[in-house]
Parts: sequence; structure tokens; C-alpha cells
Amino acid sequence: MWSLLRILGLALVMNAQLGSSYVLTCYFTNWSQYRSGVGKFVPENIDPCLCTHLIYAFAGMAKHELTTFEWNDVTLYASFQQLKNKNKNLKTLLAIGGWNFGSAPFTAMVSTAQNRKTFITSVIKFLRLHGFDGLDLDWEYPGNEAQNKKLFTTLVQETRAAFEAEASQTNRPRLMITAAVAAGISNIQAGYEIPDLAKVLDYIHVMTYDLHGSWDGVTGLNSPLYSGSSPQLTVDYAVKYWLSNGAPASKLVVGFPTYGRSFALKNPSDNGIGAPTSGPGSAGPHTKESGFSAYYEICTFLQNGATDTWSSVENAPYAYEGSYWVGYDNQRSFQIKAEWLKKNNFAGAMVWAIDLDDFTGSFCNQGKYPLISKLKSTLGIQGCSGSSGGSPGGSSGRTPGENSGDSPGSSSGGSPGGSSGGSPGGSSGGTPGGSSGGSPGGSSGGTPGGSSGGSPGGGSGESPGGSSGGSPGSSSGGSLGGSSGGSPGGSSGGSPGGSSGGSPGGSSGGSPGGSSGGSPGGSSGGSPGSSSGGSPRGSEFCVGKDDGLYPVGGDKNAFWHCFNGFSYRRVCPPGLVYNPSCHCCDRAQKI
Repeated sequence: MWSLLRILGLALVMNAQLGSSYVLTCYFTNWSQYRSGVGKFVPENIDPCLCTHLIYAFAGMAKHELTTFEWNDVTLYASFQQLKNKNKNLKTLLAIGGWNFGSAPFTAMVSTAQNRKTFITSVIKFLRLHGFDGLDLDWEYPGNEAQNKKLFTTLVQETRAAFEAEASQTNRPRLMITAAVAAGISNIQAGYEIPDLAKVLDYIHVMTYDLHGSWDGVTGLNSPLYSGSSPQLTVDYAVKYWLSNGAPASKLVVGFPTYGRSFALKNPSDNGIGAPTSGPGSAGPHTKESGFSAYYEICTFLQNGATDTWSSVENAPYAYEGSYWVGYDNQRSFQIKAEWLKKNNFAGAMVWAIDLDDFTGSFCNQGKYPLISKLKSTLGIQGCSGSSGGSPGGSSGRTPGENSGDSPGSSSGGSPGGSSGGSPGGSSGGTPGGSSGGSPGGSSGGTPGGSSGGSPGGGSGESPGGSSGGSPGSSSGGSLGGSSGGSPGGSSGGSPGGSSGGSPGGSSGGSPGGSSGGSPGGSSGGSPGSSSGGSPRGSEFCVGKDDGLYPVGGDKNAFWHCFNGFSYRRVCPPGLVYNPSCHCCDRAQKI
């Protein structure tokens, strides 16, 4: 008996030391810095021990090369990488793509071998310079053009080969390569050669959210595990489709949304799942995007007296009051899906996004990061190890070498090349961290792109057709958390696509509806450029120009923000003028 107890005790100790084998990957959005009040989120708000992998969304692309997008990305990169000082096992990746980024830049880049080589070479240089451990490809979607299905595979294969060669030549850990992929069957079939991709991707992030939204014309849940009426539009069906078509469970990472999709009911008394709607629900006070609400905004809605209902079929909640209706996830639904994930031996969970959970703990009375914390505990992920050692229980999940036959050098330790983040104090694209540009005191309002938080990938909804909703803030639904709707993009959110808090792009059949759940060309979230801080898209100024910032002739307070050929006119905050030398809003006396 004593021997048996000793063996059991040893097993428990070993389990504690090894930690969980699951990954918990969390996206951070670089436009969340522009949200208002307590909704504002920057890398310093991230708990470095919460997730095993962090993905920075999004980078840009110019002349087929990886670039920064936000004016202060370089500064944020450095803060992002400094999180590794408190968690030596933390992995950081940089994402490129997203719905608002569009498919066209990817299509042009993959079209020739030389363009792909240019991109891949720039990726390696950029990731090493800024201390990232890998690249996350968020192309939405390769299947938009027939030839891209094969070319996407080629891109991933060539990128993986280049990463392996660079690791061998430099004796550094191999850079990781992952992809955020569709959950809608039509997009999967048209866009991905699953067996070939599975051989070279480290992880496959299945975007199992935006399965329903205001584009449907009826209420539906954002990320249901199961469904009685739409079985293909479920987490279970989507992930198992990838599995049955050649993706190993050890590489499939299941998407978990920390936001909900809202609707305006046509008849407030008809408020179940499948009830007719007139458009998206009104915008929340912080995310300012109609049809979309962060979990912390939903908590306020619930506390203000909304009726909260649990769907036993879908294993998810929804809530309503008046004409406002929202389908979302809570701790209970996250735990159920996490247990399902474990039962099926999937690699782990992916969260969109860390900045949409109740990160302050001041809204939901469930502590900080209640949803992600529930995932972490259910998956059995231990605490983290600091840079000087820490407890051995701080495993950060599987490393590439544990599930993909990686080359030597795919070690899990530290950041590539030992970099702790970014270039020291300087800039290689974007404004130097120490720039005096921007409004005094570090306000985000004084930055190029500032008031609108331009992001190449903000939109998150998938829409099979045009949206029936109105413009942002003009929804006929009730207000969320006391908000009266909010302006299009508002001062704290918005992106070139009009989104303030979307995800890499959704899942169900059809196209991810850009900004607030509408569809391309018919979005209820505003057309690209409907963000604040400048006029909507419409000028031809940026046609034929590289992505970037340009002065506006005759108006020293304004500047053009060019992205994918679209023109966005921005205005500096009061007291500041645009300075072309630093591509920033600066004090007039310094120019």
C-alpha cells in the first residue's frame, strides 16, 4: 500500500511540474487602445500569466512586405514583448490579415514566386527585429478566387521552409506559423487544402464564432456548440469538419469569443432564438459598434434588468430587453465547450479577443478576465514562470516540436534571438516610442489614425448576404448598457472598415460582414472610412499610392490615411498639427 501511495504521489508531482498540454491563445487588437474610458486597452493591461500564446492583431502589408499599421505599433510591440519578462514560456505571434484587410493584398502577394519570396523575407526580418515568435496568417478567404486555394498552401509551405532554414542558419528557435481559418463549410471547401496545410502549420485556429448575426434577419447565437435548427453552423460541426478532412486534433485550436452578437427585434414579445429582426442591436458605450458587444458591456446590460435565458440545445445564453437581443457566451458556456474540447483531444482554445473580456473585473463581479480565466482553469493550465526561473509548473502548453515534427531549433524557450521586445526605443516603421507627437500625456486622441483607431482587420461578422440594419448607432434596437447608440466608429473605436472590436472574421457560410455584422457592400457597420476623426472614404487621393500617412494640402491640422487604395481624412486633436517628418500629430512650434 505504501508503495502504491508513493507512486501516486510521484505521479501528482510530475503532473504539476509538466502542467497542461493545452494551448490557450489570445488575440490582442491594436485598435482597442482607442476605446473610451475603462474600455481602453493596451499591452500593459494584459495578464502575462493568463494565456500561453498571445497574437498581436494586425500588421499591414506594403509592396508585398510586412509592415506596421498603427502609428505606434513599434511602441506597442515593445510593451507586448516585455510581458515575457514575467512569463518566460509566453509565445508572441504577429497576425496579418483580417476581414477589413481584404483578400486583394494576399492575392497579389501570392501570385508570383518572387512576390512570395519578398513577403517571406520581410516577415523573418520583421519578426526577429520586434521579438515575435511567429506569424499568424488571417487571410479571409483564400477561396475568394479559385487559384488562391493552391497558392495559399504554397505560401504556407514556402514560409515554413524559410523559417526552418533561417533557424538552422542562425541557431535560433524556429519561428512558428499558424493560420486563422474559416468555420463555414463553403469557405473551407473553396479555400483550404487541409491535409497539406496540416503538415506545415503549427496550429490551425478555427474561427468558430460569428456563426449568426444581424445579417441573418433572425436572432441566433454567436458561437453555439450545437444547434437544433442549423447543425452546420455550430462549433462542433465546424471543428470536426476540419478533423475529418485531414487536420489532426493536436493542431486544431477552437475559437472562443469574448463578445456577443446583438439584434433589434421586430416584435419585442417575440424574443426567442429565430425571432425576426430589423437589424443590428445598438452600439455599446465602449466598443461603439452596432450588432456587437464586449462581454463586459453585456454584463452591464444584464445588471440593468435584462432577461437572461439559457438555451439547453445550443449550450449558450442569450438576453433581451425591449427590442434589444444579444446572443453571447458566459463562464458556463465556456466551461461546457472547454470540456468538449478536452473530450475530443483538440490542441486548445483561441480567444477573440483578450480586450473584450472583463479585464478590469469592474463590470461582471466575476473577477478579472472571467471568461478567459474559466478557460484556463478548465483546461488545467498552470501559472507562469518568471524570467528568472519560477516554479516548474509554468508550462505554456505544447510547443511546435511536440506535435508537428519540427526541426531542431523549434525550442519553446524565450523570444527569438533573446529579444525582449521591439527595437530599443526606436522605430522601424511608425512613430518612435519616444516621439513627442500625439497629444500631451499620451492620449490616443493625438495620433495619426488616432481617434479612429484604424485597423486593417477589425470586422468580425460573417454575412451570407447584405445586412438589413441601419447605420452604426441608428439601430432600432434598444440601447446596451445605457448607450444611446454611439456614432459610427465613435472616438474610441472604428477602423478603416468601420469596426471597433471585431474578430479576424468569423465562420459561417458567406462573407465575414466587416464592421458590425453587415456584409461587404451592404454593411450596417458603416462603409470603410466611416470612422471618426475624419471624413468617410470617397476621395481619390490614395488611388495608386502606398499605404501610409500623407499631409492634406492647405490644412496643416489634417492628414490622409491611405490603406488598400482607400482614402481616410483624419484630423489632429486641438493644438496639434500633422508633422510629415514623424508621421504624427505634433506641437506646431516643433515643426
